[in-house]
Amino acid sequence: MSTGPLTGMRVIELGGIGPVPHAAMVLGDLGADVVRIQRPGGFRLSDPTRDHLLRSRQNHVLDLKDPAGRDQVVALAEHADIALEGFRPGVAERLGLGPDDLAARNPGLVYGRMTGWGQTGPLADAVGHDINYIALNGTLHAMGPHDGPPAAPLNLAADFGGGSMLLVTGVLAALWERERSGRGQVVDAAMVDGSALLMQAIWAWRGTGGWSDERGANLLDGGAPFYRTYRCGDDRFVAVGAIEPPFYADLLKGLGLTGEDLPDQDDRAGWPALAARFCAEFATRPRDDWADVFAGLDACVTPVLSFAEAVDHPHAVARGAFAHLDGIDQPSPAPRFSRSPAGEPGPPAPAVPVAETLRRWSEAP
Repeated sequence: MSTGPLTGMRVIELGGIGPVPHAAMVLGDLGADVVRIQRPGGFRLSDPTRDHLLRSRQNHVLDLKDPAGRDQVVALAEHADIALEGFRPGVAERLGLGPDDLAARNPGLVYGRMTGWGQTGPLADAVGHDINYIALNGTLHAMGPHDGPPAAPLNLAADFGGGSMLLVTGVLAALWERERSGRGQVVDAAMVDGSALLMQAIWAWRGTGGWSDERGANLLDGGAPFYRTYRCGDDRFVAVGAIEPPFYADLLKGLGLTGEDLPDQDDRAGWPALAARFCAEFATRPRDDWADVFAGLDACVTPVLSFAEAVDHPHAVARGAFAHLDGIDQPSPAPRFSRSPAGEPGPPAPAVPVAETLRRWSEAP
């Protein structure tokens, strides 16, 4: 039996890769009854029985080009609250599974559409990936060293931050509105839009003269010597985020530099010299020695941990921040809820006949 604040919510996921599966996972982790419709032989990045991005939901295999498969999805949609799809614009309509098709059977359905470029605009039909969307909206240009090329932030900014998280926000907002109108609607979630929205603070600073388009020359992009990473004596790294003056004072204290004749923290012309001094000091000791030095100081200095190390960190262990399912380490559901906590995430489920889910959804109140 599912637990969590979304218990009772029913979600159809038209299977794909990237942000839609991640959004469906988040909803399932929080208690929603999610069914994934996987096309037979569809593109996969890994074995679906071992891909824990597919956790916390039921899996069905259907040929959506077959009228019988399409009809089973339509039948499920009659009982669903949300449908999620990540096809190119027009594909769902050609399959007979577009928002109008499903709304005809369930006017209250919230239909979440996830694309890179959005449902409209000159690039709506173009291909792309995370790196392309953040390239076009200015986000990628801001990331990377001053004297190097832009650095891709994995695929976090567009696929998951601006993609799945904004898709989840959108469909939940539409459900809130449905409580008043009684009607569903279409949510057009575009990764190029969502990743731009994640950058709002940077755009705001830029608009008031606090941020330069020059890469690696700003407060949060590695330009500031008190907000960046440093290589230690064992070739591992620490992360420094000592922005506020009290934290910066403790950074100098931990480094043994209190009272040394250094450029002022806010003197941008002196940042290169200050960074060089910090580099030299951090290089004198191993990473974990520095972690011990700063453990009792409010300097915002932490070791940069590998995935393997992060799982075993005492703070992560105390909070149960990671789960271990089927021998695979992975993040636990988030966020936390005081009265309706999410349960343990379930592993990827084997495919079962759609009739089982349809019977369960039809019988439940």
